[in-house]
Amino acid sequence: MQIKQTEFKLERATKCAAGYDIRSAESCTLAVNGRKLIKTGIYISGMGNTMEAQVRSRSGLALKHGVFVLNGVGTVDADYEGEIGVILYNSGEKPFSIFRGDRIAQLVFNQIIHPLDACADVERGEGGFGSTG
Repeated sequence: MQIKQTEFKLERATKCAAGYDIRSAESCTLAVNGRKLIKTGIYISGMGNTMEAQVRSRSGLALKHGVFVLNGVGTVDADYEGEIGVILYNSGEKPFSIFRGDRIAQLVFNQIIHPLDACADVERGEGGFGSTG
């Protein structure tokens, strides 16, 4: 697996943490009841046919500010090679500012199986966020 990081390194807060912190590659403000696709500057390739990465909310942001990953858990398929983005939603009572370098989500890697068909030799590329239908 190869990870290209344009600025911020994927790191775990502790040695046994399941998720790697994802940092924002941009500064912006989420309006109340607003959503935005946040750039991360992270690209992953070569996960293999039996892996996926999941973009998950940070519990502290959800509890303290009402900010969370809108689609619950975002899936990064093994054949996706574009920039990983995080769709954040602000359910809080006031606008929420995000600054470049802020930890906004976490990335968890999982093994998967394909019980109905194989996905070997499939090309996908960089189209994401609804690009397959």
